[in-house]
Amino acid sequence: MQQADRQLIRFALTICLSCSIILSAVAAGLRDRQERESELDRKRNVLLAFGQEIRDPDTGRRLSGEVVESIFTSNIREIFFDVDTGEKVPADQVSQQALQDRRQRPLFFWEEDGRPVRFAFPTSGPGLWAPIYGFLALESDLNTIAGITFYRHGETPGLGGEIEREWFQSQFVGQRMMADGEPVQFQVIQGGVSGRYPDGNPHAVDGISGATMTGRAVAEFISEDFKTYNSFFERIREAGPESLMVSMNI
Repeated sequence: MQQADRQLIRFALTICLSCSIILSAVAAGLRDRQERESELDRKRNVLLAFGQEIRDPDTGRRLSGEVVESIFTSNIREIFFDVDTGEKVPADQVSQQALQDRRQRPLFFWEEDGRPVRFAFPTSGPGLWAPIYGFLALESDLNTIAGITFYRHGETPGLGGEIEREWFQSQFVGQRMMADGEPVQFQVIQGGVSGRYPDGNPHAVDGISGATMTGRAVAEFISEDFKTYNSFFERIREAGPESLMVSMNI
């Protein structure tokens, strides 16, 4: 190998090593910021599910992170429950691994005058192309839908991607997840609810044209997630929403 070739190889290796070190340093430096932004995005979408605007009504711009944090901290509390036992999990026993495995689940509640008035939980499942993530909020009866948001998905723009639009999400408000005290299978109906149920259906919304599979997926996973949470909701219904405040020493 010629001297010039060896120099060229050393030069290339030096450049590659330098770039790797720089990229690693940048990634490490951005990690904390990315985690903060991810947490802020989660809080924005919880607020949206509760019906709280996250844009300035005058400018249309998104509220700053500081304002979002302030609204969230002032009005919302987060607790966790164990899926197997249906019991509330003390804060010091919440496990990141259990959350990842979905053996422990988070529950948010909106507080007014010292009592919970609405509840929200994360809901997700496989869509047509990728997982869909959202939050579903319920009124104090833990049955009537107060709001819903789908904020991350891989559905086709203009088709399944319409799940993120206000016109689709607003249909859920006022619909119900239970009938006669039992969870029901929610429906997203192609062709519209009125075509199948002329008298209406409190457990269904209109589907999206050309997005049958996406609508079916949404209906399936929000129904399944509600059934999972209902084991904990039953305890709240029996003891009353104020029991949460007592158990949290609030």
